[in-house]
Amino acid sequence: MRTSEIIFEQSDIKDSPPTIDPTWRKVLAAYNQPSLWRSIWQLTNTILPFGFIVFLMYCTLSINFWLTLALSPLAAGLQARIFIFFHDCGHGAFFKSRQLNNLVGVICGLICLTPYEDWRHLHAMHHATSGNLDRRAANQSHPVNLKQYIQDGYGLLLLTTGEYQKLGRWSQLLYRVYRHPLFLLVLIPPVQFLFFHRFPAAGGGKRERRSVLLTNVVFLVVSLIMSFSVGWGAYLIVTLLITTQASIVGVWLFYIQHQFEDAYWKPQAEWNYETAALIGSSYYKLPKVLQWFSGNIGFHHIHHLSPRIPNYYLAQCQANYQPFQKVSVITLRNGFRSIKLSLWNEEQQKMVSFKQLKGDTI
Repeated sequence: MRTSEIIFEQSDIKDSPPTIDPTWRKVLAAYNQPSLWRSIWQLTNTILPFGFIVFLMYCTLSINFWLTLALSPLAAGLQARIFIFFHDCGHGAFFKSRQLNNLVGVICGLICLTPYEDWRHLHAMHHATSGNLDRRAANQSHPVNLKQYIQDGYGLLLLTTGEYQKLGRWSQLLYRVYRHPLFLLVLIPPVQFLFFHRFPAAGGGKRERRSVLLTNVVFLVVSLIMSFSVGWGAYLIVTLLITTQASIVGVWLFYIQHQFEDAYWKPQAEWNYETAALIGSSYYKLPKVLQWFSGNIGFHHIHHLSPRIPNYYLAQCQANYQPFQKVSVITLRNGFRSIKLSLWNEEQQKMVSFKQLKGDTI
């Protein structure tokens, strides 16, 4: 089976037999059927406003740049929400029809400057290896190959304290730079979407490479049309404003859902898919308006248990089954504390900062 074709259910993780409680399976199965009208309504109440806000941004550029800037967070938030639909399509969760999932996924991917099949391939690896210390870096034989990992530009690299201490000074400095919040969460996100996504990921097949080529061609054609219509300057300003903010939001959501103090990381022999989903994925409890813009992705523990559940059923699933509520809760207030956590301490079984490592006696 091709990695990009994995449905992400527990039975697909061959290296670790599933141990999920049958009653949980029954609860999850009740939410695995997409609703056509809900999906269409989500597309309507997001893509249409997104297009309108983008239009207003171009109109206000000739009036006052600060008006354009003021509109950009709203456009970025809507683009981030569109990415969640793209994400659901990649899991086969947005529509019952596989063909419709792929079609809408490609369209949403074009809006988000992300090749659908290539990203789907990478995301399959994330679900299949999340929390697994021996499978952190997809397509690489050694997780401490910092130079290659950063060049690839995919995923979030996490080292254990032992691995970090074994590195030379230059590699330690490189890792510190990589894990610095300004680099990892501010600089890299727009570079990821504007540059790295223009190239196929390592390990992909013909279909993944074609998706990158298709996305690039459409992106180029749209860029030329918009540049001739509104001017290169206006097109670049609006695109950069939206993509920069949306990508930072997207990467932050991915980061906070797996990089927190009481996360889960185990070697392959001890790793379990169910436990990795419930303990290694946080419940990012957001205010309702931010929950809407983020497409309920904060219910990440449920999503990792059953990625076939559409985003609009995640909150209901959480509310109706108490065990799903007994997980790590991250809020806006305490979430930013995770920024300083950059290493996994295998002895203490928690994430620590460089400062904590320096004062350790391990």
